[in-house]
Amino acid sequence: MYKKYIKRILDFTLSLLALIVLSPILLIIAILVRIKLGKPVIFKQDRPGKNEKIFTLYKFRTMTDKKDENGKLLPDSERLTKFGKILRSTSLDELPELVNILKGEMAIVGPRPLLVEYLPYYTEEEKHRHDVRPGLTGLAQVNGRNATSWNERFKEDIEYIKNITFMNDAKIIIKTVGKVLKREGISQEGNATMEYFRGTKEKQKV
Repeated sequence: MYKKYIKRILDFTLSLLALIVLSPILLIIAILVRIKLGKPVIFKQDRPGKNEKIFTLYKFRTMTDKKDENGKLLPDSERLTKFGKILRSTSLDELPELVNILKGEMAIVGPRPLLVEYLPYYTEEEKHRHDVRPGLTGLAQVNGRNATSWNERFKEDIEYIKNITFMNDAKIIIKTVGKVLKREGISQEGNATMEYFRGTKEKQKV
């Protein structure tokens, strides 16, 4: 009952309220991003959603467009500014995803939407992470965020999908707030962002 009907109603209601209440903060962040990082203010990228249906994800921009002498974009670590790091560590860059939730493309809690180019690398079990709407936060995020391995993250995603309840979602939301306040697990050691996914070890051995 919760998974099929109530969860979506709550997602719509809470995301709408959040957008209204946080609108002044969203406006301030947008202005600061425009001043410090330039335009566009909103970073848009295609991501696979429920049933692998592609949608456009919205986030606040956190990196510059700096390029090398050959016109190639510099590594993420060199384009990620101090201001961008603050946005990421506080998860403020994720706030525009509330629009994705309102539109029904995402949920408040669920597996995080990853890159489209990762789709061919998933095992049959890992593909089940797309059986539900991707989330603003999820079980994997409260158990390490980006600091855990892909194997661990996918196991958490599948575990969540098998146990979707109101209480579990509430616990994840509460834990998410704590993680954000403590700024834990923002990235993996030695990486500005999560390392690129090229398939789990089990699949690579086949």
